[in-house]
Amino acid sequence: MPYNNPENYLIAGNDEHGINPPTVGKRTPMMPYINRQIYENEFNYAAKNAFLADCLRIGFNVLDVKPNRQDLSISERVVIVNRARPNALVTFAYNAYGDGTTFNSASGLEGYYSPLNPYPTQSRNFADLVYSSILLATDANARGVKPLDVGMLSNVNTIACLMECGFMTNFREARLMLDPDFVNSVGRAACRGVCQFFNVEYVDINDQTFPTLRTGSRGNMVKYLQFMLKTMGYDVGSIDGIFGSNTAAAVRAFQQANGLEPDGIVGRLTWYKLNNLTPSASTLRYGSYGAEVRYLQQKLYSKLYPAGTIDGIFGANTQNAVKEFQTENGLVADGIVGRNTWAALADESTSRGLPTE
Repeated sequence: MPYNNPENYLIAGNDEHGINPPTVGKRTPMMPYINRQIYENEFNYAAKNAFLADCLRIGFNVLDVKPNRQDLSISERVVIVNRARPNALVTFAYNAYGDGTTFNSASGLEGYYSPLNPYPTQSRNFADLVYSSILLATDANARGVKPLDVGMLSNVNTIACLMECGFMTNFREARLMLDPDFVNSVGRAACRGVCQFFNVEYVDINDQTFPTLRTGSRGNMVKYLQFMLKTMGYDVGSIDGIFGSNTAAAVRAFQQANGLEPDGIVGRLTWYKLNNLTPSASTLRYGSYGAEVRYLQQKLYSKLYPAGTIDGIFGANTQNAVKEFQTENGLVADGIVGRNTWAALADESTSRGLPTE
């Protein structure tokens, strides 16, 4: 059977709760070493963005149900979805167990669909595929796919599922909320599940050839470029698939911030930095900057080593965090991130544990 054209489908992504201001109670217990709680929406929002970006990369049209960081009532989000009439909706969330103030052993991935949805059978099948794909990508504890009557599943006039991707009250899974590899694995796996449901070919990002884009270019890859830049904080104007002056300015700013020639042309090196697929190929030290440093800072935080502001600049705070990480993991504490330090950062066992009294 030939694959379907992804351009024929509109896929919606939704993230639960908000962070500006943060939704009451939706956060981890206090995390040691970094001395703060992690808000649920920090993961939900990032996973949704990873999902929508991957859908754009594959060629789908996308709807960001809640692009802002503020919470939005379920009824308002239902109206947005039903007005846009997408072909499917994926909602990203994170679970909790107990009173939310202490860590416990509850863990794993849960998928949900609603029997009251206008398309109950399709929603169940859709949830099964997205759930199975995330489970395979993350090796999470399998808690199954279950029925649930909530508005984002039952009141939307489209096929819909909700993924609870871990437990904020599980210490390991709380750390994963900040891990860029875990976030990207969840988002891309959800996109793979969508592709399976609609019989659309899924091409792994490592296997894709990216086109050269410049002023005047148009199409879904321009939308992907614009979306990626926007999630990194660059002002691209509208995500409209038209490479105009705003997009060109954002590309030049990104290139400048990553040590590339700021010519506004998105070629091999710019795509390499944008997609940041092999950050460990770079040796980083004090004074380094760019996407690889930002990734390093995120990895350090996910292992509970405070690296200062996640800004892509390797300053004193990041250097101190690297040295602490190296010292505690039997490495030479020189503050330089080379092959051995990257390998240790990739090993989950090097994450800090709960302090013992």
